[in-house]
Amino acid sequence: MTKILFLCHGNICRSPMAEFILKDLVRHAGLERRFEIASAATSREEIGNDMYPPAKRCLRAHGVPFSPRAARQVTPRDYDDWDLLIIMDDLNRRNLNRIIPDDPEGKVHTLLSYTGHDAVIPDPWYTDDFESAYRDILRGCKALFEAVT
Repeated sequence: MTKILFLCHGNICRSPMAEFILKDLVRHAGLERRFEIASAATSREEIGNDMYPPAKRCLRAHGVPFSPRAARQVTPRDYDDWDLLIIMDDLNRRNLNRIIPDDPEGKVHTLLSYTGHDAVIPDPWYTDDFESAYRDILRGCKALFEAVT
């Protein structure tokens, strides 16, 4: 089983969008039993909160199913429990380094690095551009899925 944990700042926009997008890709491929997919925050700001409503609207508009969830913060134990920790930007990396200072197994990657471009996905909480975030996340998730299957 491949275990993938998506990370972003608050775990209410990009990382849960990536979680549900990848779950949808896996479901369409009939490979649910081969994956465990979840998401977490690198900060404590949104702990307990569900996905941000504009992120939900964006997923709904693209036919991506999602369920209620509560944001949580990544922990040092997550490094041992997950095969891949997928971040969205450099701030996520800095915050993650405070929680998990070392990556001896090379588990931490930016999502878009799977596309061959180690670019960041801007936070739609600030940009209010959920469509661009969706397109980037979908592109990254498709490339990640291809890399792990």
